[in-house]
Amino acid sequence: MPESKPPVSVLGLGMMGTALAAAFLKAGHPVTVWNRSPAKTGPLVAQGALPAKTAAEAVAESPLVVFCLLTNDNVEELFATLPEAVAGKTLVNLTNGTPAQARDLAAWAAKHGAHYIDGGIMAVPQMIAGPHAYVLYSGDEQAYETHRPTLAALGGTKWTGTDPGLAALHDLALLTGMYGMFMGVLQAFALVRTENIPATEFSELLVPWISAMLSGAPELGKAIDAGQHRTDVSSLAVSQAAFPNLLNTFRDQGVSTEFFEPLQAIMDRAIEQGYETDGLSRLADLLKK
Repeated sequence: MPESKPPVSVLGLGMMGTALAAAFLKAGHPVTVWNRSPAKTGPLVAQGALPAKTAAEAVAESPLVVFCLLTNDNVEELFATLPEAVAGKTLVNLTNGTPAQARDLAAWAAKHGAHYIDGGIMAVPQMIAGPHAYVLYSGDEQAYETHRPTLAALGGTKWTGTDPGLAALHDLALLTGMYGMFMGVLQAFALVRTENIPATEFSELLVPWISAMLSGAPELGKAIDAGQHRTDVSSLAVSQAAFPNLLNTFRDQGVSTEFFEPLQAIMDRAIEQGYETDGLSRLADLLKK
């Protein structure tokens, strides 16, 4: 007989929570599911999941309990209903939130005798359990190592440290890069569309250009870590001189400047502080309060 796999409970069955539960089922784990709206358990029950009538019942069914709700405020509200149910359990919170929230939830879990792991899912629901999905984890390292084989059903596992807030910090930093990139892409599309250039056509130029520029990120990282910002590529003085061309063209073409104006302001500040010969990496220091 094949060795049975540890049970897991999943609370929260939005698109992502449903994908998580389905991945555990596919990997052969007994899965208990719970959602505020019970109707969402139906498709998973059809795949073999056990529906729980209450959140406490779901927690009781498994040593590993995964939470995937809309916000950490929802997680905090749900935790408040479970103080007597979580003792001895490992609570894995895969809800998007802040480092401070993760630390508060970890403190609550410890107070009630539970092990807490915070996580950041670096995938969309359709990617879960696929080769490119991974989840960032932080918090109780011993609990993480114990349940890592089960968590691996979701995708790659990346440990970020025992501070419960580190997974959220990494998650939000990665999302910062993503949103910044996509806003630049959307601004570029908005600009070319003012002259009826198809966005799909322009993307053939834009994608390789952005990919080539992004390949320089490791060098920017080295400069920031070393505090050595001199450049032989393009100085801040050159960028500052050229940047008004972007803003003026946006205005001339009827495109909003609101996303890019703050970048002009920080470049101006860099020049005022005497960093005209430095590269763009210097701006990371100026972004600190």
